[in-house]
Amino acid sequence: MRSINRASPLGRAPALPSALAGIFLCVLACHASAKNLTKNPNEPKLKSSSVLIVDESDSSVLYSRNSDIAAPIASITKLMTALVVLDAQQPLDEPIRITEADRDFPKASFSRLTVGTTLTRGDLMHLALMSSENRAAHALGNNYPGGMPAMVVAMNAKAKALGMSSAHFVDPTGLSSQNVASPEDLSKLVIAASKNRTIREYSTDRNYAVRVQKHLVEFRNTDRLVANPAWNIIVQKTGYIAEAGKCLVMAAVIEGRSVVIVLLDSFGKYTRVADAQRVKTWMESASNRHFQAEIR
Repeated sequence: MRSINRASPLGRAPALPSALAGIFLCVLACHASAKNLTKNPNEPKLKSSSVLIVDESDSSVLYSRNSDIAAPIASITKLMTALVVLDAQQPLDEPIRITEADRDFPKASFSRLTVGTTLTRGDLMHLALMSSENRAAHALGNNYPGGMPAMVVAMNAKAKALGMSSAHFVDPTGLSSQNVASPEDLSKLVIAASKNRTIREYSTDRNYAVRVQKHLVEFRNTDRLVANPAWNIIVQKTGYIAEAGKCLVMAAVIEGRSVVIVLLDSFGKYTRVADAQRVKTWMESASNRHFQAEIR
């Protein structure tokens, strides 16, 4: 054994034993094959850091990437906010006044709902889901039975009831980076939200106008896909804070299949929408390939 480790008189390293060399080459070959297997040309080329695409009919996973890792979810939080308010059966026609306490916490952000504005609970939920209005969501929390602390408790209890094992909420807006969940958890939230008619209607509305003081102010949907006739979106929610990146979740019907799409931490202003389009194109192409195979 010592003669193997010692340099030869000519200064050249001795050759590896043939058995050891064979094992080494085999390991390299297996590694290369495994690496090549991950580059499936039929997979969607998505830019989002975390992705989950689920066929809702049988819960089968069509594609996933980092789907079990919890991360900040930004305004996707507002789907949970709406669910717990509706669970509490608070009247949607009850007027609620925007106060100083509703200024956006924990982070400041622009809002056209000035302090003193009075809207119904339904209007506030509509704006929170459709236009991701933070002050509207905060007002929903402040006017929840028991106030904001009870609202946060209800959100976490609902997450547990839905089986969202990695989810955690600290506020109803999503402005806190401590609101976290994995794509797998968010798929459960999206499915639960899609079963509620009010959330379906509010989240997919293209625009909505409310009276702020003496002026009629129009709000638009933060997801431009709802206005695209090529899409059949059942429920959706966008989100963004610096810690979360651009996020988008939705339930939609593509090629006759009810699917849930979760896209987290998309880089760039339009990447989440572009990734959603890539998912749709990928599913349409897969359906066409399947059809062509059947008729051969």
